[in-house]
Amino acid sequence: SVLPSPAPPGLPDRFRMFRSCEWEVLERSLNILQASDFYWGPLSVGEAHAKLQREPVGTYLVRDSSQGNCLFSLSVRMPAGPVSLRISFQEGYFRLKNWFSDCVVRLLELVVAGTRNNPLHFDEMGGTPLI
Repeated sequence: SVLPSPAPPGLPDRFRMFRSCEWEVLERSLNILQASDFYWGPLSVGEAHAKLQREPVGTYLVRDSSQGNCLFSLSVRMPAGPVSLRISFQEGYFRLKNWFSDCVVRLLELVVAGTRNNPLHFDEMGGTPLI
């Protein structure tokens, strides 16, 4: 399940300089993400984890990353509590572990479908697989 977001926020004001082809990918992806029910914009990790703590395991949201070198973070309610994973953006692709796409929403669709048969493992999750 997803945690629905409040009204779509404005464009994040902390983007580094992108090449024109990257900016087009980023802008298109951000427009799609802002129309989704799970993008919360500039939400801190603490606020995201507090919201997810009350939700069922598997609930997630996407927020702006507080990390300078990442644009977005995926926060997920796991059995032991919420965790946040950075979504990187390199060479026109958003990446989460071995998954990548030119759209954040499509990346999440790939991760959801792919982890049903092949769970992801992240150090941040203490060995708990993401399914």
